[in-house]
Amino acid sequence: MAALICGSLAFDTIMSFEGKFADQILPEQLHILNVSFLVPSLRRDFGGCAGNIAYSLKLLGGNPLPMATVGEDGASYIGRMKAMGIDTRYVQQLGDNYTAQAMIMTDSDNNQITAFHPGAMTQAHVNVIDGSEGAVVGIVSPDGRDAMIEHCAQFKAAGIPFVFDPGQGLPMFNGQELLTFVEQATWIAVNDYEAKMLCDRTGLDLAALSMKVQGLVVTLGAEGCQVWEQGQATLVKSVKALSVVDPTGCGDAWRGAFLFGLEKGWPLTKCAALGSRVGALKVASKGPQNYVLDFDPATFEG
Repeated sequence: MAALICGSLAFDTIMSFEGKFADQILPEQLHILNVSFLVPSLRRDFGGCAGNIAYSLKLLGGNPLPMATVGEDGASYIGRMKAMGIDTRYVQQLGDNYTAQAMIMTDSDNNQITAFHPGAMTQAHVNVIDGSEGAVVGIVSPDGRDAMIEHCAQFKAAGIPFVFDPGQGLPMFNGQELLTFVEQATWIAVNDYEAKMLCDRTGLDLAALSMKVQGLVVTLGAEGCQVWEQGQATLVKSVKALSVVDPTGCGDAWRGAFLFGLEKGWPLTKCAALGSRVGALKVASKGPQNYVLDFDPATFEG
């Protein structure tokens, strides 16, 4: 069994500023802003939603098939996935582009300034789902706009059940476009902020949206998640992390575990419970793809 994972592959550059942005930015001078921050700490991580989800699923013993694009600088990312035993046949390397890059600077108060360059991600629609991939389940996570539209339609046409996971890409779409995604999807996964935006733009509440799919999950961070099925919600409790080190990629770690459960045919509440377990491991580790398991997925009871 395999899970086809459509989404971004990106490099995350994490920088730490030891002071406070508020002490360096003069409100009365915002119209001529010109500042520089010394960042003695810098870390580069492998990231992007498809990469993070694939890492989680592979760690659990699943078979991820990432479908994504990288740029001329993406050979190291492809090499990393191959070294992990992840099948990269659907990862295309495009010339004259950089791999998507997120540059994140954090100050001593945990305020962040982020710049994101989409790069090769904007061409992700060159990948086409035709049903020959051998996937029993899939996911459309944040990616280029055209790719998200086309991949949802292609999953539906190929008869492959999939999760619609719009994430930070949700604001790109209007209400009618989002309703089309909902009609095509088998499941929906959003956080609480995205859930509110999805409801506002479609004009449907969570109960009504859940009637259109087999399940809708709203992640609530430390509060766990709501699993909506046929208009009824069940709260799945969170798992307390040993420490809170870095939340980057927690949602993707959760989604990889959720896909693992879907592959196994588990009830949605058990899929979500595994997601909470893996998310707690992720938040205790720096970077989105550096955590390890402390349990055997084969014996997980939920």
